[in-house]
Amino acid sequence: MNNQDILDILELTVKLLELHDENEFKIKNLSFAVRALDKATEDFITTPVAQLAAIQGVGKSTASKIEEIRTTGQLAELNELLNKTPEGILEMFKIKGIGPKKVRMIWQELGITDTRELLLACENGEVAKLKGFGDKIQESIKQSILYNQSNSGKLRMEKGQEIADFILDILEPVFEHVQIVGDIRRKNEVVESIQLVVGHDQPWEVQQLLNATPTLQQNEKDSSPFTWRGNIEGKLIPIEVIICPEKQFVNQCFIFSASPKHLAKHHIYQTVQSQTFESEEAIYAKIGIPYIIPEMREGAFEFDWIQKHNNDQLVTWDSLKGILHNHSTYSDGKNTLAEMANYCRELGFEYLGIADHSKTASYARGLNEVRVAEQHAEIDQLNAQYALGDKPFKILKGIESDILGDGSLDYDEEVLKSFDYIVASVHQNLKMTEEKAMYRLIKAIENPYTTILGHPTGRLLLSRAGYPVDHYKLIDACAAYGVVIEINASPYRLDLDWRYIQYALEKNVKLSINPDAHEKEGYFDMHFGVANARKGGLTADMTFNALSLSEIEEYLNGRKKK
Repeated sequence: MNNQDILDILELTVKLLELHDENEFKIKNLSFAVRALDKATEDFITTPVAQLAAIQGVGKSTASKIEEIRTTGQLAELNELLNKTPEGILEMFKIKGIGPKKVRMIWQELGITDTRELLLACENGEVAKLKGFGDKIQESIKQSILYNQSNSGKLRMEKGQEIADFILDILEPVFEHVQIVGDIRRKNEVVESIQLVVGHDQPWEVQQLLNATPTLQQNEKDSSPFTWRGNIEGKLIPIEVIICPEKQFVNQCFIFSASPKHLAKHHIYQTVQSQTFESEEAIYAKIGIPYIIPEMREGAFEFDWIQKHNNDQLVTWDSLKGILHNHSTYSDGKNTLAEMANYCRELGFEYLGIADHSKTASYARGLNEVRVAEQHAEIDQLNAQYALGDKPFKILKGIESDILGDGSLDYDEEVLKSFDYIVASVHQNLKMTEEKAMYRLIKAIENPYTTILGHPTGRLLLSRAGYPVDHYKLIDACAAYGVVIEINASPYRLDLDWRYIQYALEKNVKLSINPDAHEKEGYFDMHFGVANARKGGLTADMTFNALSLSEIEEYLNGRKKK
């Protein structure tokens, strides 16, 4: 159990208290405490109860709940609420645009207790008749249910990796040849199944070990002597463990680490089936093609790419010299500016680009002009200290400026001039036609103060599709105005989509792998961004934050002069 597990339990408790119309004062207090805990940096598992209670906004009552959760693994109050809640109601909480109060109204007035019934009620027009709903909310509910249904049983990259690693930890100590393959090895942003290959000549021994693991549940009907199929307790995502003779291990790992389109090119599949190989490099050598990394085996552009580049040119974590687009306690981050900067420095980077939310983002404590000046003064003070160090390090003055409805940025020119760089992003009024979205984004790109276009589509993987854009026109505009495009490395986003990276490179548009970190540990999300970038064939020389401190300062100063 970790901080997020405890937060999840408390957040669900708040929702169910609202659903059952419990004491409003109690709901408000717990809700406020959850928000405070979400920004806290303490370890909820090890921090003494008194210290948790002392966190502003938490108090003794919530601290005692945390103590109960970490001691027993559950919360009695939540269990009582769950016992009087139809199971399907919990699924309704995932619907975008409606909270517990609206879910309660749907349940109480229409007698609906699951999303299947709710979808039918939307199609029949019953939901629109409820007070405070109407046709617009009804359609939004319907689309959200359909979107959730289409993504049922899928996971984001980091969640899929966790499950794959869990199974790997079971198998690897016992069997010599074990490899994670499929969506995970290919670094797909959405994981539709968890696949591993085990090379072992007694397949029943592999099956026996998997079936002895309590959290794994075999689907006996779909399994066979050479393939264990099932899932992990509490998750719908299918798991497949392929068992093959040891001499076939490399061949099978390769087949399950490439898309059908990739395998169909250059008779690769037939080649792999014709003989056994000792390495994947040998497979490509056999057909006269340089080695293609698993991330790129999509049957898209990789065969052309490998003829013009080599794999050593691809961006890596070690290529990155700085970390841009990060948030501190000045807005909605968990760590102070100094903490964010010091940790960035400890990790060996040359610069930190702080880009807290701008003033329009009041929900995230966005910075007004006075607080911008305060932050800049602290940055100057910290930079004076860093200048005395042996290695170069500097905090760059950035901001994540909201792109307003008319495409403008939300500060006047004098304030915009004070920043070293600006990440321009859309955060509000996301329901737009493509025409409206493109007007808004291109207007922001044309703004001479825009340095980086942040998370271009606003998508949240498996949760929100994002607003519709014409990626090619967007990239063309960035090329025309010298704007960098962000690859938002958060596994919730991975936006820009890897499928458009090659077009950006063709247009000479640099990409910046940004973690959008709201706490210092968030820097490590750049690993997901790097995987996404490599999948799209991004080279280090076209990666904006692979520039050294002196190079990026020269770039930013040159842009400001223009």
